[in-house]
Amino acid sequence: MKTSHSSKKKVTVRVKKTSKVSRVLKTKKSPESFTVVAIGASAGGLEAIKQLLEHLSPDTGMAYIYMQHLSPDHKSILPELLSKSTKMKVQDVDNMDKMEPNNLYVMPYNKGIKVTNGHIKLVPRPENQPSQKTIDVLFTSLAETHKENVIGIVLSGSANDGTQGLREIKEAGGMTFAQDHSAKFRSMPDSAIAEGVVDFILSPGEISKKLNWMSKHPLLKRKGIKSTPENEIENNNPDLKSILQHVYKKKHVDFNVYKMNTIKRRMLRRMIIHKIGTLKEYSKLLDANNDEVEQLYQDLLINVTDFFRDPEAFISLKKSVLPRLLKKKAPGETFRVWVAACATGEEVYSIAMLLLELLDNKPSNIHLQIFATDLSAQAINEARNGNFSTQQLKNVSPKRLQRFFTRSKENYRISKKLRDVCIFAQHNLLSDPPFSRMDFVSCRNLLIYLDTAAQQTAIATFHYALNENGCLMLGKSETIGNSLQLFTPDADKKIKLFYRKKNTGKNNFSEITPWILQKSVSLKSNSENAPSKKLTSLNGNLGSAFDNYLLKQYVPASVVINHDLEILQFRGATSLFLQNSSGKASLNILKMVHPQITFELRNAIHHAIKTKQTVQSRY
Repeated sequence: MKTSHSSKKKVTVRVKKTSKVSRVLKTKKSPESFTVVAIGASAGGLEAIKQLLEHLSPDTGMAYIYMQHLSPDHKSILPELLSKSTKMKVQDVDNMDKMEPNNLYVMPYNKGIKVTNGHIKLVPRPENQPSQKTIDVLFTSLAETHKENVIGIVLSGSANDGTQGLREIKEAGGMTFAQDHSAKFRSMPDSAIAEGVVDFILSPGEISKKLNWMSKHPLLKRKGIKSTPENEIENNNPDLKSILQHVYKKKHVDFNVYKMNTIKRRMLRRMIIHKIGTLKEYSKLLDANNDEVEQLYQDLLINVTDFFRDPEAFISLKKSVLPRLLKKKAPGETFRVWVAACATGEEVYSIAMLLLELLDNKPSNIHLQIFATDLSAQAINEARNGNFSTQQLKNVSPKRLQRFFTRSKENYRISKKLRDVCIFAQHNLLSDPPFSRMDFVSCRNLLIYLDTAAQQTAIATFHYALNENGCLMLGKSETIGNSLQLFTPDADKKIKLFYRKKNTGKNNFSEITPWILQKSVSLKSNSENAPSKKLTSLNGNLGSAFDNYLLKQYVPASVVINHDLEILQFRGATSLFLQNSSGKASLNILKMVHPQITFELRNAIHHAIKTKQTVQSRY
């Protein structure tokens, strides 16, 4: 999300004297940057790319990079072949001084790619080890450096190179294409399509026509535009508010508290997909199409994650932070972790692996519980399933892969021992009741998408959730802001770790109160139950409304049941523990409760009925 103030995006090639690195493509973010289109192909790709170029306008204002799997033993003549199909200048990356729009750059046949500090580096391809993931690396690097200003295309080819890269592009806000059934070799495009990361499934000629149209769209960033489209949309635009209300009504999530430029970029992306030029038109589409509301909602939830993301942070956790926290636990106690905004679970399982490895060397019987939550039910289901591709596991060592995963066809599944310590649930950090008695909380790369008030609410929630001296881990670009009275930063400034201060109060709602008050008033005063950031007066008693809201949202979740286990009344927010099952409606608590706690709950109820005494059970 960072931008620089340079006047023009440049991609320069620097010749290194060392034999290890031959060229560097260095990118700089600029408000006047142009869209970069990355195209990947393998077997059958030459025919497909030629068809694409024949129908592609030579003056779209975009730059194109083409990568095809080729044998490193034979010199490529791709630039010469492709020059016959387009009026654009075609050249090897090796020969370029800077990237310019309306040019096609071909990645060299005899080089591999790696990414260092956001820069694409061309390196000698390892001997006897032809790379089959070079397209993924190219796509991923462009997603990192160009964010929403990149388009990824996968054409004909075998295996699945490009799938993970398209996922990264889509999650960064870019557009994604895959060749349809016209592909001679369908494995590569079909892999991306099956993964659900493709916006458009078209023939090469149709892809060209779509690119031609997109290049003329008023909302697409092109060279020479001095301001980004999202900056031209006022935050109080009534159509923008209407769009957010459509999402709120269906999903009950208030995106007003997210940073508006991020939200607007994601909306513009959906509008381009539907060939819509105005917010008013898009609002009308949402009003008539619930499926599009769901698609927009999923796009607004930025589920970007990786196993052992930011290795320095995990090294610090393994060597010092987690051992120090575990040392405070007595035999038989439970070490409790909360991973908020967990996305598809990679970070959850990464932390679980570290803890299980550390407990191997600890003689005392310490139990482990990891609560993992996210707004997205879809992401939670993927995390709970625990099925990952080889590419997703690229940062997992062979030793950990052998211990914590089992092979499942072409993918790997989380082992039962690792899965059993993780409890996944859909949860809204800003409105649902917080967890408590946590020893460690991880919430990385969520705060950067929230406005200041919502960030303060999240920090106060984490403070409430943690035990004294418990530890909070944030993303490398995040901070606790002005909440230094609640947390002590770790001495290592590179790792964003914060320790809950002693004697700051277990149930301190001082930071949360303004947010709760504002939300209570807005929900009760707005006739459409739409989110509002403006505090308005109530006709009734403000104190009473506030008390009612607290009783509804912050008392412990509870239910009243009869001897037949039927629920008679609900108290507090029970959605974290109860769910509506498919099929015939039932209020039987054992049918509604999440499967992870059914066994413990059944035993507790049975014991309470039998002994006629209060029973407590911790899960």
